[in-house]
Amino acid sequence: MPFALTSPAFADGAPIPALYGCTGENISPPLAWSGPPPGAKSFVIIIEDPDAPGGTFRHWGVYNIPGNTTALPPDSAAAYSSVVNDFGRTGYDGPCPPPGGTHHYHFRIAALRNPAISISADASVVDLWHMAQPYALGEAELIGTYTR
Repeated sequence: MPFALTSPAFADGAPIPALYGCTGENISPPLAWSGPPPGAKSFVIIIEDPDAPGGTFRHWGVYNIPGNTTALPPDSAAAYSSVVNDFGRTGYDGPCPPPGGTHHYHFRIAALRNPAISISADASVVDLWHMAQPYALGEAELIGTYTR
């Protein structure tokens, strides 16, 4: 079975419910994964919007998710370590594109061979993803859309 990332809140390529964006409650959506590579000891998840007017915008970078975890419930951002997103805040900030036009939000998960990452509290989502790459055993992606 291939490594896969899903959400019970939206299907791949489908709209993300407003509840998870800046016009709703701005809470992290539920996520689930299956088929991680053997030897995965932790996971890293990031969310990116490549359609942002100024270039790719990062909404969340969460790490040190234990290797025996297979899902994150809604609003679980505070349960794990997060880095600074492109809003300049630590934790989750949901979809919030400018009005008009549909944006694509890439939820990416990496399964890591090490149980934890040590990273500075002021590190960015980009820093986290780059730091995780040498330890990645595999990756999966889920894309949701959002329109305001």
